[in-house]
This record gives sequence, structure tokens and C-alpha cells, in this order.
Amino acid sequence: MGSLPSENEAGNGPSLGYIKDVAIIGAGISGVVSAAHLLRAGFNVTVFERTGVVGGVWDFEPQTDRDPPFPNVRPPDPNWEEVEKEGLTSDEVAIIHGPPNPCYAGLKNNIPTQIMRSSLLRWPEGSDDFVDQKVVHQYIQDIARVHHVVDKVLFHTRVESVSKPSGDSKWNVVTSTFTKTVSGHTITKKAWKFDAVVVASGHYHIPFVPDVPGLSTWKQRFPNRVTHSKQYRTPKPFSNQTILIIGAGVSALDIAKETVPLGAKVIQSRRESKYDVLGSRLPEGVERVAMVAEFILDDTAAGPSPQLEHGNTIPGKVLLEDGKVLEGIDRVIIATGYITSYPFLGELEQPLVPWQDADEKVVVTSDGYITHNLHKDVFYIPDPSLAFIGVSHLVSTFSLFDFQAQVAAKVFAGQAHLPPQSVMKQEHKERKARFEPGERFHSMFGAEDAYIEKVLNWVNGDLVKAGLPPLPGMDEEWHSGYTVFKERLKNPQ
Repeated sequence: MGSLPSENEAGNGPSLGYIKDVAIIGAGISGVVSAAHLLRAGFNVTVFERTGVVGGVWDFEPQTDRDPPFPNVRPPDPNWEEVEKEGLTSDEVAIIHGPPNPCYAGLKNNIPTQIMRSSLLRWPEGSDDFVDQKVVHQYIQDIARVHHVVDKVLFHTRVESVSKPSGDSKWNVVTSTFTKTVSGHTITKKAWKFDAVVVASGHYHIPFVPDVPGLSTWKQRFPNRVTHSKQYRTPKPFSNQTILIIGAGVSALDIAKETVPLGAKVIQSRRESKYDVLGSRLPEGVERVAMVAEFILDDTAAGPSPQLEHGNTIPGKVLLEDGKVLEGIDRVIIATGYITSYPFLGELEQPLVPWQDADEKVVVTSDGYITHNLHKDVFYIPDPSLAFIGVSHLVSTFSLFDFQAQVAAKVFAGQAHLPPQSVMKQEHKERKARFEPGERFHSMFGAEDAYIEKVLNWVNGDLVKAGLPPLPGMDEEWHSGYTVFKERLKNPQ
């Protein structure tokens, strides 16, 4: 890490008022609202987006990403040179360079639009509480258009390195741009310098695949019958089949809801957790069972992998942790979520280090979930000119990320001051001390309003002292909607 911003004489933390040029990684909702608020505050902004559109995970395309490794339990080492392998077509290089998002055709928001919205633009008049991905995607694109963010986006451009060499006051950013040509394609590398970097790349890119005994063998032998939910697009291929879904999150629920009406028999295997989607929300007839202990192939399945014809089940059985055995499975869908990874951060990502052993610099460890050493889930404590928008989980997403982007703009402008680094470190240390395995470190499950109030008190205290208008925070419509939402969390139906 290079030169850090100095702490000011008033005893506050690093002063960031020198920032002018800001890089933003990602053009999903987090990147779009970050760019919009920074542009409104007068910063020079460049947004890097590795796909060809604004919208992030809400952009639906039929093309799926490549299969992840089975298993896949920790952040992978980056392999930027993979696009240069001989024999790859331009279409194959495009998928490697800018992998498709996990959006499926029937995706809807699972948080009401009343509390899932940006301060920059209201939803279209008459919008329902829950809308399909086309409406959400258009909403993000409208924000980007209205606030002139699209003009600042470099598409098909992935960030491969973000670093600040010792003694340097600026961040070095290295990018790679994919361009299709008449004869094929080109890959263009470029080096940039920025005063600050906002990481808004999200955490729905690298599938988490648990290391369940026998699962990798099933995948190897019957690759089209065992997939991660990131590959799911429509329910039609699963009609009238017996599907084993591993996981109890939103994607598992959605896949069950879409496939059951087409005659699918769904069995859901999961470990019990307070974050599970409630069984009462599953379609009638879905069977909930214990977590899978082992995937076993029949002896007759030994030898070269046979091509399973439609109507033939996988020749094997599934042993559950409670001793129950499942047979007659046509498809297995791994819906166990994603690994958080920022491969462009170099040594700040340590995929072999347990989360308990994280030092005061590392950002991601082997758990692939916690983003370490952040103040208020936003500012990188060793150097807050590196900020993260969109890290917080189980929140009103668009609303909270918009709020965090406003805070980042005030801090980058030097109008709101971070606490001294020692105070930020101690707060982070105490937060980790309260963390228990099985919890979600970045979860604000029903506590988002308290977080917002605390951050507002800090930021507005500084703004008022400086004679500047305070941040308004969330409006009454959001607060009333969030109160209802919290009650539903406490008393789910």
C-alpha cells in the first residue's frame, strides 16, 4: 500500500478532500448510483464494466457462464491470460472476458419497490411491489441515462489490477478491453491512475459449490444433469423431472416455484439456518430434507460415462445426513450461493487464509464471504480512498447502496471526516469479536434503519459544522415501508 492520507489536526481520520478522479468497478446498481452521486458532487468518474450493458445481475441473456469447478469453496486465483489460449473462438473469449450474469428469465425483486429504490429516480408510476427483471433492468438503465452515467462507462472492459505502490499517492488501475473485429477480436490493455477507487462489482459472479463427497464424480459423469443455479435460465428443461435442489435461499425458492407448475417433483436439501427461505413459501408438494452427506453412483454406472437419455434418472443414490436415502433423481441444482472475490486486488485477497487469521490489510480470505477491514461496510480502513459499495447483505439493496454512495461522495469531497484510523480499527475488531460462525458478517437483517441513523448522525454532524446542507437520508415512504417489512421478518407467514 502506498502513501496514506494524513490525519488532520482536529483529531479526525484521513482527510480525502484532494480526490478528483475516481474509478468505479462495475455498472450494476451499486456502480451506477456511485457514479451518479460522484458526478453530481463534481468528481471526474470512469466506470469499468466487463459486459456490454448497464444493469449488473438484472441483465438477462440466454447465454450462461461456464461451469464452475466442482467443488468450488474458496476465491480462485485470477487467470487473466486465459483469454490468450490458442484455439479459442471470439465467442469463447467474450464469455471468459466478461462472464454472463446469473439473471434468469423469471427473476423478480424479493424486496418491495417501496423500499428498494434510488433517491435519484422514482419507479414508474403504478409499479407493483414486485416486478420482473425487465422492469428492474430498465430502472437501472434509466438512472444511468438521466444522470449521464452511461457516457462515463467503458464497456467490455474488465479491471485486472488495482494497486497503490509504496510512495505513490494514486491508485494504479490496469484494464483489459475486448473488442470484436471483422476477422475475430482484439484484447487491449491499458494503465490508468486515479485518486480513488470504488469497488461496485457485486458478489454474484463466482458460484460456491460445496465439497460434498461424490458430487464431483456425479458432475464429471453426468455434466448436463448437475449444475449450479447460475446456469439456470428457464424452467422448461426441468419439466416433469425429479429435481434435487441443494440450498434454501431465494434462487432455490424461485426455481422450485417455476418448475413445480411444469410437473417437476422438487426435493430441497439444506442445512437449517435462520437465513433459510421459509418452507411455508415453497410450492405445495416440495419436500424438504436434511443436507446431503454423499452422492453415490451405482456399480453399473462404472466405466465410460454413458449419455443419459431423456427419461432416464441418474444411476445412483443420495445419502442424507439423517440417514435417509434418495433415489430416482433426474437433476441436481446447486443453489448454495456465491463466493465474494475481488481478484483485481492482488495480495489483498488471500484465499488460503482462514477468516479468523485475517490481518489489518487483507480484504478477502478463504471463507469467500467477509470483506475485511471496512469501516461501515464501505471504507477500506488502511486507505479509505478505496471504497466498497454493495457489500452489505440482507438489506433494501438499491436504497442502502444509494445511501452508501452518497456518504462516499461526502467523504471523498472532504466534507465528512472519518474517525481516526485507530478508532476504525478498534470498531472493526469489536465487530469481529461479536461475530459467531453461522452468522453473516455483513447482514443487516432487520437492522438497516439503525445503521442508517448512526451513519447519518456522523456525516451530518460534520456537514452542519461546515455550514453545508445535511444528507436527508431515507424519506417517510421508505421508513413506513421498512417498518412493515421488519414486522414481516419477525412474524413471517
